[in-house]
Amino acid sequence: MSAPPNPSSRPTVTEREARQVAEAAREQDWRKPSFAKELFLGRFRLDLLHPHPVPADEHVQRGEEFLAKLRDFCETKIDGSVVERDARIPDEVITGLKELGAFGMKIDTKYGGLGLTQVYYNKALSLVGSANPAIGALLSAHQSIGVPQPLKMFGTQEQKDTFLPRCARTDISAFLLTEPDVGSDPARLATTAVPEGDEYVLDGVKLWTTNGVVADLLVVMARVPKSDGHKGGITAFVVEAASEGITVENRNAFMGLRGLENGVTRFHRVRVPAANRIGPEGAGLKIALTTLNTGRLSLPAMCVGAGKWCLKIAREWSAAREQWGKPVALHEAVGSKISFIAATTFALEAVVDLASQMADEDRNDIRIEAALAKLYGSEMACLIADELVQIRGGRGFETAASLEARGERAVPAEQLLRDLRINRIFEGSTEIMHLLIAREAVDAHLSVAGDLIDPDKSLSDKARAGAQAGVFYAKWLPKLVAGPGHFPLSYTDFHPRGHVDLSAHLRYVERTARKLARSTFYAMSRWQGRMETKQGFLGRVVDIGAELFAMSAACVRAEHLRTRGDHGREAYQLADAFCRQARIRVEELFGRLWTNTDDLDRKVVKGVLGGAYEWLEQGVVDPSGHGPWIADATPGPSTRQNVHRPIP
Repeated sequence: MSAPPNPSSRPTVTEREARQVAEAAREQDWRKPSFAKELFLGRFRLDLLHPHPVPADEHVQRGEEFLAKLRDFCETKIDGSVVERDARIPDEVITGLKELGAFGMKIDTKYGGLGLTQVYYNKALSLVGSANPAIGALLSAHQSIGVPQPLKMFGTQEQKDTFLPRCARTDISAFLLTEPDVGSDPARLATTAVPEGDEYVLDGVKLWTTNGVVADLLVVMARVPKSDGHKGGITAFVVEAASEGITVENRNAFMGLRGLENGVTRFHRVRVPAANRIGPEGAGLKIALTTLNTGRLSLPAMCVGAGKWCLKIAREWSAAREQWGKPVALHEAVGSKISFIAATTFALEAVVDLASQMADEDRNDIRIEAALAKLYGSEMACLIADELVQIRGGRGFETAASLEARGERAVPAEQLLRDLRINRIFEGSTEIMHLLIAREAVDAHLSVAGDLIDPDKSLSDKARAGAQAGVFYAKWLPKLVAGPGHFPLSYTDFHPRGHVDLSAHLRYVERTARKLARSTFYAMSRWQGRMETKQGFLGRVVDIGAELFAMSAACVRAEHLRTRGDHGREAYQLADAFCRQARIRVEELFGRLWTNTDDLDRKVVKGVLGGAYEWLEQGVVDPSGHGPWIADATPGPSTRQNVHRPIP
């Protein structure tokens, strides 16, 4: 019998070691083209997006048939106010979704699933998320990051045959990576999986286990110690939630998503068959990140649904509410907000649908596009919801239950604002997404010149890197001087007779992509090895890229709708409005690349941490309770009641 892991054995790693772990988990190769990668290099590859890809007829038919059933279920069986009131999704709703096949939307039909495409899976999440975001999170966590997706991509045939039929119809799955003292730095992962014969013994504590309270199956990331015959490293396992030694110690409560079944799960001497290991030892983080390449599209899909609902409420309310003799929508201060909601919702849907269809076709590498969709969708949806609350005024701040109690329409605007807020943190916070995307955006530079700024490389390595960099930049830099964006007749397909001119926006994207690439190159030349510490700069570079991607997607979608005869004129108007709004944001971001308070902010932060400004905190009381900032996660048997609640 192996001894339980020593509580003092929690990994201690340096910043450099943590970065090396993250780097090793990255997909290193670019085997397929990427629009976003090319965009950050100053190359506007519109041909990778346009004409807009379309799904096959059989996929459309299957998807539309399911959406019709799901819409009926949402309208007749789901009462979002009940979920909000009881802080729980009723069992009968979950059971009904199982019977409908909603838990197997992305699972192949041969395993009992519906076999929907990414496009229709996202449309379904947008629909059900509009009924209640917690239900959308339940389905998304199960299929986007839970057991089905990693098994689909990395599982053995035996694992697929064993678990996918269960996930398609009966079992709920959860994904367990985060720990009380480990968030976006997995190098410090403390949960262990010690090999013992043909099993692994798991010990540790996992935090924020979405679906973990009701799950039947878990994907668990744990560290396998290196030993004879074992490579070791962070490894993924499928674990039965009812296994002896697993305790759900707490059902967490949040400011939003009150129906979310999210908890704290403890593993004490939990035995997992080696046959349940997904992929080889040490591949856990790579599996998690690869799974998220398309899994991240689920959150922006639900943000699209939120935007559509906000637009509906803003339109109806602003037409009914009068101030100073006319509807509030006709007052410019309110009208600008409505325009922002409409244009941005159009762009968000364009981004999600385009990225989803590219994922289905598998012609392009969409790791950056999916990450940009998650980043942009989560940020812009929060702004949209906030603007709706402002448009509604006091009624926007009032709960739906209170509105109903005094005889008005129960509009849950404040609830949506609370529910959406987590999306800026879920599945990679905005700050982490900035760094992740920035790393991919500068990959070409690091591939040819990375050794030049690596302090551990020898002089001979640096010399070789210098020669490689010279060849690369001699070819690349001249191409950043001029391009189609300077020619008035470029992209004329996007200026059809009788429509507003979108070609000018595409020329702007092309010119701006080259400007962004020049700025990135200059920054790398200026800061070299310190570039990775310039998180403010990198975040702005990524935000510019996100705006340019959204502008491109909006224009391509508008032209696609025009050629189909599907509200083309209106789509062109929305795309034009969005692009004009986005261009203002881009210009502001460019200004802040070099004119900002980043250096001063660092000095202030040091002063705050050093106690120089503690006097500023005087004059208030702290209503916080007592207790440690981070809960103790020492391995061992649980002393808490098990609140695991599987759905029958």
